[in-house]
Amino acid sequence: MEPVIVIGGGLAGCEAAWQLARRKIPVRLCEMKPRKRTPAHHTDDFAELVCSNSLRSDQLENAVGLLKEELRRLDSLILSCADRNRVEAGGALAVDRNAFSGAVTQAIADHPLITVEVGEVTRIPREGQVIIAAGPLASEGLTGEIQALFPNSRPLNFFDAAAPLVSFESVDMERAWFASRYDKGTADYINCALSQEEYTAFHAALCQAEEAQIHGFEDQSVFEGCMPVEVMARRGVDTLRYGPLKPRGLKDPKTGKEPYAVVQLRKDNSQGSIYNLVGFQTHLKWGEQKRVFSMIPALRNCEFLRYGVMHRNTYLDSPRLLDRYYRVRGQERLLFAGQITGVEGYVESTASGLLCGVELAARLLGKPAVNFPRETAIGALALYISNESVADFQPMNVNFGLIPPLDYRVKGKRNKNALLSQRGLDCLSGLQIP
Repeated sequence: MEPVIVIGGGLAGCEAAWQLARRKIPVRLCEMKPRKRTPAHHTDDFAELVCSNSLRSDQLENAVGLLKEELRRLDSLILSCADRNRVEAGGALAVDRNAFSGAVTQAIADHPLITVEVGEVTRIPREGQVIIAAGPLASEGLTGEIQALFPNSRPLNFFDAAAPLVSFESVDMERAWFASRYDKGTADYINCALSQEEYTAFHAALCQAEEAQIHGFEDQSVFEGCMPVEVMARRGVDTLRYGPLKPRGLKDPKTGKEPYAVVQLRKDNSQGSIYNLVGFQTHLKWGEQKRVFSMIPALRNCEFLRYGVMHRNTYLDSPRLLDRYYRVRGQERLLFAGQITGVEGYVESTASGLLCGVELAARLLGKPAVNFPRETAIGALALYISNESVADFQPMNVNFGLIPPLDYRVKGKRNKNALLSQRGLDCLSGLQIP
């Protein structure tokens, strides 16, 4: 059997290679380090992490905790190495970064069916099975090849300027209402009113909030092309009220009058379980986003499913280009894995690599494809990135908003999330996985 070519030795590439090799499929893993690095690379090992707690929560009441448990049950290399090199961090899966990357590197190097080839890949192989797991900072040569792969579309986005997302069920609808401006069309927006006093306090906190550091591989032009809400606020106390928070044409049904300011939320998925804060692209630190945006009365107890981000990123317009198995539509011998597909985060990247490896192995072995259902975290992510109804596609962390709700009421968010996780794990146990 001809080896599968996996391009990229990050978490997704290593996981894909491992899943193929453990199913007796030979692999050529191509990695440009140490011969060449991106500005985000600091060591010669595979599967580098930015910080020790990059793998996040390990609790089943959290969607990423469910995703990690699914990966464990599917013999994930990344989760196995993380668990063996974990350090105490409460309910999070934190690791000794160097030891973790070293363990992944050693496992890959020791596997008899995986051959590591050092060097930059500047040309996508024209034949054979290929998994491209180059990450969000793919080299210039490979980026050009990816663009050429899709000549009739604009496949890549180079800057990620995304507003925060919140769950619908956490919005206080006693302080908000559905309406469109001047009641035109359908009532598509949730409108969150602020009084003059509330707006003044919110504006002051926003102006003083701490921004995230701009890294060396990010480009200042993203901030010039899409102004962060905090920068807009610093231009004057009323700038937001004449911009994204303008109240014109929006009457509060409780008062019959226009509020002093209004924050609008727009539906972000077809189920209406996720909403984004319109015009709230931001470069604030995540903790500051939680603190400041929770000052909006209707969002006082809201659940943030994704915080706003503004950084350089290279990711595919996946809903138009990839199917639920991360395969290129019409060119199924080519698969993509990792953050370049629009899954945000290390654990999510690992999940995409695992699914690619499992799917491709099943196909090469003549077995049926594995359809991870939406009730599982792995399936929910794959169905999100391949959902053609998503118009303004943005990278996404796993969250319970991507997973169908329970068909019965449960008291308490943690209890509900725990039951969603148990349902997902039950669905996983019923799958026939080669």
